[in-house]
Amino acid sequence: MSMNETPSANRTHIAFFGRRNAGKSSLVNAVTGQNLAVVSEVKGTTTDPVYKAMELLPLGPVVIIDTPGIDDEGNLGELRVNKARQVLNKTDVAVLVLDGKLPCPALAPEKELLDIFEAKKIPYITVLNKCDAPNTKVEDGVMPVSAKTGENINLLKEKIAALAAGEEPKQRLVADLIRPLDLVVLVIPIDKAAPKGRLILPQQQMIRDILEAGGITVCVRETELRQTLEKIGQKPALVITDSQVFAQVSAEVPQDVPLTSFSILFARFKGFLETAVRGAAAIDSLHDGDKILICEGCTHHRQCDDIGTVKIPRLVKSHSKTEPEFCFCSGGDFPLDLSPYKLVIHCGACMLNEREMQYRRESAQKQNIPFTNYGTTIAHIHGILERSTAMFRFD
Repeated sequence: MSMNETPSANRTHIAFFGRRNAGKSSLVNAVTGQNLAVVSEVKGTTTDPVYKAMELLPLGPVVIIDTPGIDDEGNLGELRVNKARQVLNKTDVAVLVLDGKLPCPALAPEKELLDIFEAKKIPYITVLNKCDAPNTKVEDGVMPVSAKTGENINLLKEKIAALAAGEEPKQRLVADLIRPLDLVVLVIPIDKAAPKGRLILPQQQMIRDILEAGGITVCVRETELRQTLEKIGQKPALVITDSQVFAQVSAEVPQDVPLTSFSILFARFKGFLETAVRGAAAIDSLHDGDKILICEGCTHHRQCDDIGTVKIPRLVKSHSKTEPEFCFCSGGDFPLDLSPYKLVIHCGACMLNEREMQYRRESAQKQNIPFTNYGTTIAHIHGILERSTAMFRFD
């Protein structure tokens, strides 16, 4: 991803759903003005969700998602349908595509989708594609469109933009916690896990949000933190640290200076900080053999001392004085059944949008499984969770 691009997690996710051969891919191509999706008369051409980050006027940065047909058949077809269903967990705006060549489409799969849209509170629009076909009948509340002739494509884009604009304003990362000209110190370790020649996405986003709020940012390694605090000659309004050096930073930052971590701020940004704070307490009641699920929102290359697969398990075992069993998932994979686990520890989720994190949090909540994240876990283990969340209000 270029540093000038809007991260995928911060883009509106627009997904197209419907039966095989309803023209979803053709409609996606017409809306985007690109040959994004493969088009064929053969049913089931789209076998996996296709994602495209782009600018969609008049809305702005979006992710367009073309999904497999929801009426696919057979064992392989069932897997494709499940892939389409998983997209629902990250969809901000849905487009339900009906086939205008069907004289009176039966609405069994479509009705199920509409029920899911309502249950998940996903704003949606229903369109009748191939409206240029002979004897097409358009039902009330359905927009006639044609990917072939371009009829109502611009109107569809306007409707999608209006639905997306109607969503509640997004939580800020940190800008609402500071004032113009406030000094914010970011503690960024440069170790084996740090990418060569660049900052990672959470650090980039934090700097940008501080700048937009008119704040002043000082970036420093943990090894130079003490000298930096002495040299700047004033107390920072806030110190934000990488969670991996939480203990050291907490010892060096005066108690009257607010301190938190990138991971904790991202938990707030994604809407699950209070859940994460409560969930961290489950670490104190673990037993030998308890299963803990550690989730990464991305699929980055693992380093020898990786935080998710090495550091977090080591800290948890040392703190709890137990030998739990650690299980791992990454990217879009997230188990439907969480009952085998005593605890879910998630990453900061900078690569996942708020809807997907809401789904994951709610899945754990419905199954009574504690849910937390890396930053709150590390802060809890080091006894500084209360300090690092003191600036936030919980209901």
